Amino acid sequence: MRSIAFLTQKGGAGKTTLAASLAATAASTGERVIVLDLDPLQSLVRWAKRRESAKPANKVIVEPLERDRLPRLRTILEGLAGAGFTLAIFDTSGADATAVRLVSEVADLCLLPTRPTCLDVEATAATFRAVFLAKRKAAFVLNQCPSSYHSTRASEAAKRLTSLGVLAEPMLSARMVFQDAIAAGLGVTEYALLSKAAEEIATLWKWSRSQLAAGERPSRKAAA
Repeated sequence: MRSIAFLTQKGGAGKTTLAASLAATAASTGERVIVLDLDPLQSLVRWAKRRESAKPANKVIVEPLERDRLPRLRTILEGLAGAGFTLAIFDTSGADATAVRLVSEVADLCLLPTRPTCLDVEATAATFRAVFLAKRKAAFVLNQCPSSYHSTRASEAAKRLTSLGVLAEPMLSARMVFQDAIAAGLGVTEYALLSKAAEEIATLWKWSRSQLAAGERPSRKAAA
């Protein structure tokens, strides 16, 4: 079984929204997906309850993961693999540095969402240092970019992130359809399959899957 963790020590970067849509998209490609919700707000647990009413074609299991179980994560993942799951996705709380460290030590791929602002990039760089020290495969996800894909702000943020490490593909634009999908208990590829947002998430899953399949970590520099 493979695992992806959404990590960042700054709130508002879109970890939960991306985790939900990536989980639904992965499930649509045949993965047996479980989402482990470490956020005390349990937003994904509530999303899963709405999902039961929506009855989508793709099944995604969401379970809360209490903080006191974090030291046993490797054993937990082994048990989930034995139960037939092929992909685990972690949604973490940005304020819990210990949880970020413990999850980063077991995840096969750490995705670090950040908005294209100076404060967000700086905060995400700090998270990247922790992941780098854990010697895990990691990449930044430039999220909530202005509607103009090639905006100066997004381009400058992409340049800064690329100087620190790997930038996942693609950059994701700020689109209300992501929030509409969450409210409906769906991923964006289920809620609006032909939308630009769905295309972006499908591309992010394709990129992530290629990284999981690769035998080596993406080359990257230690964050300054």
